[in-house]
Order: sequence, then C-alpha cells, then structure tokens
Amino acid sequence: MTAFTLEGFDLAQFLRATLDEDLGTGLPGGGHDVTAESVIPAEARFSGVMDSRVAAVVAGLPIAAEFFRLLDPAMEIAILAEEGEDVRPGTALMRLTGNARALLTAERSALNIVQHLTGIATLTRDYVRAMGEARCTLLDTRKTIPGLRHLEKYATRMGGAQNHRMGLWDAAMIKDNHILVAGSVGEAVRRAREAGVSRIICEVDRIEQIEPALAAGANHILLDNMDPAQLRAAVEVIGGRAATEASGGVTLETIGAIAASGVDYVSVGRLTQSAPAADIGLDFTPL
Repeated sequence: MTAFTLEGFDLAQFLRATLDEDLGTGLPGGGHDVTAESVIPAEARFSGVMDSRVAAVVAGLPIAAEFFRLLDPAMEIAILAEEGEDVRPGTALMRLTGNARALLTAERSALNIVQHLTGIATLTRDYVRAMGEARCTLLDTRKTIPGLRHLEKYATRMGGAQNHRMGLWDAAMIKDNHILVAGSVGEAVRRAREAGVSRIICEVDRIEQIEPALAAGANHILLDNMDPAQLRAAVEVIGGRAATEASGGVTLETIGAIAASGVDYVSVGRLTQSAPAADIGLDFTPL
C-alpha cells in the first residue's frame, strides 16, 4: 500500500505529536496509556471494524491507518472505502487486527482525524450539490485550525471543492486594510504588481472599485458580500478580464443563487470553520 503523502505536510511528525499529546509524553508520569497497560494483557489481540453511523463523504482513512501502524507495525489493516466516496449509514470503512493495547491507544487519535476530515468532506459535498448546475467552482479559505490546514484542505478536495491559496505565500490577496494603508485599490494592486507578484487577488465591495483594480493589474476579483443582483452586475463589468469570486456570508440556502450569478468561484469559510464531526465508530472483538 502506498503511504499517504501531502505536499508540505509531515505525516510522521503529525502522527507522533498527536499520540504524544494523548500519552502525555514528556510530562511527569506521562508517556504511556495507563488504562490499556493496567487492564489489557501485553499479548492480547483484538480485531476491529471502523464504520460510519451516518451518510457521509469519507476522508482521512489512510491517516487513521498510520496511527495504528505506528504502535503495531504488524497490524493487519484493510481500508474498505475510497477517499471521497459517498457512504451510507452502517458502511464498514476499515478492518483491523493486531495488538489490543496498540489498537486501544491509537483509537481516539485515529477516530478524531477521520471524524473531523469526513465531516469537512461531507459538508463540502453538501455545498457542491447546493450549487446546482451552475458552471462555478467551490473554494475553501484559510479559516482552518492551526496545524491542520493541509489536512483540512485535503478534506475539502475530497468533498469536491478546489483549494484557494494555501497560505500567505502563494498569492497576494489585497483586502480592505491593505487598501486603507496603500490609499486606494489601484495603488495597492500596483504595488503588488511592481513587486513581481504574478497572482493578485483583489477584494472589492463596491462596483466602482473594479475598474481601478483591473487597470492596475489584478487578475482575480473577489466580490465581497454582494447579493446575486450585484454579482451579476459586477461580472458584466469585469467581462472576462479577470477571474471572479463571490465571498462572504455564503450559506447552503444562498449558494445556489450566488453560483448562478455568473461568477467563476464561490468561497466558503464554513467548510473548514464550522463542519460538524461525522459520527464514525470503532468496535473491537477479543481474539
């Protein structure tokens, strides 16, 4: 099985840090699972099945598997669902057989990551479906839990979204405070262009800001907190000279009309900021 990798994400470090946090590694009396060690014989073996108790879009199973393998390299693991797959309630996602202590110690870390990422992927798929037939792409944002951005943005991809910029480094996003300091929309964009930035996203909240942004060299216009009628007017003004993105207060109830306005993208912070954890469990049987 090919190891799970994400560009810019250190999986081994994440696994070790997560387990160390749960085990209290480095703290007085920490560094072990007192319950498993005191109750479960060292040689005991379990089998287990991880399953989804709800309809969901799966994400994070390969990461969960690595938690178990870290504590028991001989663990027998079968992943039964594809990443990004829609599953029904009661669907088995993973079967495991191995050392009982290792299974119990890794259980919460593994479930936490699958529940969290599957929750994000599921909410993302809901938003994609609510967009209907509009020729528009759903984007995530930088509203992520510190340290989990790569994983959360991976989960939005599993749900059918496309990643916005990954951080502060891969595009300039000029917002109201940048404009305030620069003095105007045009001046802020001009400074980014003269600095050699190739991808310049400029946020506007009024139609009259669009032309100065385009004239200065913006190639992506973020239309902030505009209703569908305003979005249609803005798209007409831009006329294909830059990519268009609607953002701000987008909900499942409003995204359909927003996507139908003609914008190229709709960005939604809720995908990572407010997704509820999916109800996924793991039941063991002694061998």
